[in-house]
Amino acid sequence: MFRTSLLALLALSPIAFANSVSPLAESTAKYAAATYQNEMVQSLAKLVSHNTVAVEGVSALDNPQHQAFKAELAKQAEALGLDFHDYGYVVMIGLGNGQERVGVITHGDVQPVNPAKWAQSPFKLDLTSEPGKLLGRGTEDDKGPISTALYAMKAIKDKHIPLSKRIELYVYMAEESDWAPLQEFVKDHQLPEINITIDAEYPVVTAEKGYGTISMTFPNNTVDTQDTYLSAFEGGFFGSQIPEDAKAVIQNADKSLLDKIKQLAAEQQGMKYDYQWQDNQLTITALGVSAHSSKPQDGINAITHLAEILSVQQWPNTAAGGLVNFINDNLGTGLYGKKFGHIAYEDSFMGPMTVSPTVLKQLDEGIQLNINIRRPKGKTKEQLEAEIQQALSQWQQANPVKLQDVKNMIGDPFVQSAAPQTDTLLSVFSHYTGIKDAKPISIGGGTNSRLFPNAVSFGPSMPGEVYTGHSEHEFISMQQFVLNLKMYTAVMLELAK
Repeated sequence: MFRTSLLALLALSPIAFANSVSPLAESTAKYAAATYQNEMVQSLAKLVSHNTVAVEGVSALDNPQHQAFKAELAKQAEALGLDFHDYGYVVMIGLGNGQERVGVITHGDVQPVNPAKWAQSPFKLDLTSEPGKLLGRGTEDDKGPISTALYAMKAIKDKHIPLSKRIELYVYMAEESDWAPLQEFVKDHQLPEINITIDAEYPVVTAEKGYGTISMTFPNNTVDTQDTYLSAFEGGFFGSQIPEDAKAVIQNADKSLLDKIKQLAAEQQGMKYDYQWQDNQLTITALGVSAHSSKPQDGINAITHLAEILSVQQWPNTAAGGLVNFINDNLGTGLYGKKFGHIAYEDSFMGPMTVSPTVLKQLDEGIQLNINIRRPKGKTKEQLEAEIQQALSQWQQANPVKLQDVKNMIGDPFVQSAAPQTDTLLSVFSHYTGIKDAKPISIGGGTNSRLFPNAVSFGPSMPGEVYTGHSEHEFISMQQFVLNLKMYTAVMLELAK
């Protein structure tokens, strides 16, 4: 009853109909950018230095790196005059004493990283390798936004602006690996009435595709060792990254086969291949471009492109051979599952489902293929499940392969249609970017917005720019860092004053 009345009030409040940035918000945002750029960079450098990648079998509560990161947050909050509360998997940093609250949702954990891919350590903020860019794991996703939010709050505090709503910055420590502790947290705590997540894109994200995984294992099978066959196929690093590395090993290869493979490779764009001979064994390593798997169009998938140049023949039914045949028959280098039976579909606002193989796991019994899907609304989970099973059954009937351990995990899409702060966010975005008539958007990723009341996402990535989080070249430009500070300061003030 209370929440319904509150939402009705918010829907009629100035928040819902703001169409410009107030002079107070403008002056405070200008002050923040003029005063705290260097301090914000120093804050980010300290946050990036903690390797907050999840360790399998170790909770964030027991991980020394996660605990050191939280201690650094507590130290920074105290230095800025903000209150700090540690709830285990979640920390909250607050400003103000209002009964009503505005929540800002972030996360402090990061995705795995291959240090060999970086000019400097990914856990050292690199300001020199590419002038104008701040490189490091977490700079865009999500440690950069945390530092920005801290100094937006600091600027508001400096100005002694009376707030009618308390501002609360939430930092979750397992967003990239395990949402269960956060789901428990939101059950047990009264949450702010208005929330923004700063873990996605501008202008305002009001819809997110559902995350899913299709997995299956291609079993080991014996073949005539005199034949030409694939003895290995590897690739992928983690499930939400478009893989930029893959490798295939061919036994009993000859020059004629290599020439055919190279001919197909020459027709591809953006891929690099290396070919190594040892006796009659040919090893091909592939280098594509990594990207967040919610935006596969920003990357070049090394797994699918390597499989494509191997489509010069149908391979004997080893685990690697069956896998490559399957990828070429059902996935190809497309992004939307159009070769995968009848699973492809799209929504007019949320766009098409994306279908991307992201990880190959080498098991004792064979090779496990993990396909990442991001699905919009428009099909039920049951319909999509049935279509996946039909496509797999038909392929197995046409090929001498019995897939093992087939599993589908299909998440639900999220749509937020009634957030009262949307117009305010759009107004702030248009004011600071000059992009007029900005409209809400949908993304392929999934944020914690779906767990908080009236939550939508607001940055930190600009429309039309490649999102670098989850890639091996993660950065935020200094220009964007400062622009985010202005916009976050203005938004916090407009929503809380």
